[in-house]
Amino acid sequence: MSAFTLLTLKTMSDARGALTVMDGILPFPIVRSFWIYGADGQKRGGHRHHETRQALVALSGTVVVSMDNGEAREEITLSSPGQCLLVEPKDWHEMAFGPGSILLVFASHGYDKDDYIHTPYERL
Repeated sequence: MSAFTLLTLKTMSDARGALTVMDGILPFPIVRSFWIYGADGQKRGGHRHHETRQALVALSGTVVVSMDNGEAREEITLSSPGQCLLVEPKDWHEMAFGPGSILLVFASHGYDKDDYIHTPYERL
């Protein structure tokens, strides 16, 4: 069992394509959203937060998210727009981007540089 929450989003598919819905599933109101693209082969993130909660969805390609909450570490692969990874404030997270990946991020708070913690958890 994972220490982190990976949601399966409701998706309807037919001959016309697929439609994925995120309606009332997040445990926080969305205040800010942004997307990361053109980061093929790069790593992004490498921080945690004081307050901000996030939800990550790989709209295209594959994004491997390294998560660490101070007690558990895990790599979670996002490779479908029907998956949504919840990132709590305590979760150190770093994303590795595969070719053509687009990562959509929903956040509970607006950008505030003072909300970022750039020190990872120390392990003995």
